[in-house]
Amino acid sequence: MLARTHSAAIVGIDAFPVEIEVNLSGGRSAVENLVNVVGLPDLAVRESRDRVRSAIASSGFPPLKGNAVVNLAPADLHKEGAGFDLGIALAMLAAAGVVDPDRLIHCAVLGELALTGEVRPVRGALPAAARLRGEHGIEALLVPENNSDEAAVAAGNQPAVFPVSSLRDAVDLVNNGGRLPHKAIFEECADQTAGPDFADVKGQKLARRALEIAAAGGHNLLMIGEPGTGKSMLAARLPGILPPLTFEETVETSRIHSVLGMLSSGRPLLNRRPFRAPHHTISDAGLIGGGRDPRPGEISLAHNGVLFLDELPEFKRNVLEVLRQPLETGEVIVSRAAGSCTFPARFMLCAAMNPCPCGRGKVELGCTCKPEEKRRYLKRISGPLLDRIDLRIQVGMLSREELLSAPDGEPSAAIRERVVRARQIQRERFAGRRGFYCNAQLTGGDLRKFCAVGESGLRLLRGAIDKFQLSPRAYDRILKTARTIADLAGSETITDEHLFEAVNYRQQL
Repeated sequence: MLARTHSAAIVGIDAFPVEIEVNLSGGRSAVENLVNVVGLPDLAVRESRDRVRSAIASSGFPPLKGNAVVNLAPADLHKEGAGFDLGIALAMLAAAGVVDPDRLIHCAVLGELALTGEVRPVRGALPAAARLRGEHGIEALLVPENNSDEAAVAAGNQPAVFPVSSLRDAVDLVNNGGRLPHKAIFEECADQTAGPDFADVKGQKLARRALEIAAAGGHNLLMIGEPGTGKSMLAARLPGILPPLTFEETVETSRIHSVLGMLSSGRPLLNRRPFRAPHHTISDAGLIGGGRDPRPGEISLAHNGVLFLDELPEFKRNVLEVLRQPLETGEVIVSRAAGSCTFPARFMLCAAMNPCPCGRGKVELGCTCKPEEKRRYLKRISGPLLDRIDLRIQVGMLSREELLSAPDGEPSAAIRERVVRARQIQRERFAGRRGFYCNAQLTGGDLRKFCAVGESGLRLLRGAIDKFQLSPRAYDRILKTARTIADLAGSETITDEHLFEAVNYRQQL
């Protein structure tokens, strides 16, 4: 007898519909059944036949008789993982007459089976539910109980989401019905105020100002200073002043974490902008993504948030160079023999470094580094990468009075209000331009249109170009930064004051 149901395969961060077909032949009197899985499965999918057989027996169903052929269509799409277990088991039981095949064919099923028949959570339930939403003929989605919240928020009311904790639950639900209504998960997870606060910061007014500008315009930032000056502490507070995630950004960012199995059942959607801080020993594949079947890397996990690279010169040069494309395009393309995947990677880069190998920077502070050693240290960061960093600031040591005094930092909530107002100005400015969210994304004609300066401003820029030998990219980024400074000031035009401040943030290493 032939039975069918539906599921989804995860490739990169995208989901693709898969039809599960099971043909059970050989009659009820045949010996113990043999199961053959076809349709380009990986090892984990092929092993499902043993998990399914044990789960069916442990759940109290009679042993299936005959030979079963399981086909996962389309046959040219690579399938990986254990998420097809539950669908295969239900289709086999339908072929044996235990499950109603006419109801099962209108279901989509995700879930890994334990040998006891328990249903375990799977990776990628959110993109799978989103892809199956509205798929022709699918009226119900069966998912593990721990994945039900993320599936419900992605699927909405169509298809209806059924949470299951065991194979027997799934059989009963298919035969008798049941439902998990759509939940307003986003509203439940909307609190984004938790986290380190700028109110705890002593001094560092220049750094706080630079972080505010970076947050308001989505600009990249580099902090240079001796160890212990608070660079990491300042960076950790950057997500707290960024604008709240929109619903679209929340789902988009959560989809990446769902594919990697990083969403908890109690928090099906991310409620804060990501902050990723990989160690400097990370590989290029760990940073941008990769593997035989490509998976997202740290820059994609930082999508719509902050990527913090501490001790920037300590990263391998080839690792840093892979950042150049995503910093420009907001995405990264990972190509492997099995195919290529495009991962979103629109993040703010916040980096920190010491002024020299020993970290002290000045002779009076005990620095013993020779000039050539300092030059080699700074040359570990290539010019093209530095060109893509809009703001570069020196973070100095606190004075004795600042160190002994109470924190004088402005609360993150107050800074965030100004950032949100500036971003609102930018949203209105870019209304109707798909993919534009902040000033850092301005290019070409839009840059000339929205960042026009007067004659005195042009004279100031000419002097900056001659003094700092600015590249065309550096020149454009000064204009973008000046536009953000003007937005924070509520000014429709870029004044000389705004340009002067923007130029001062282009520190030369």
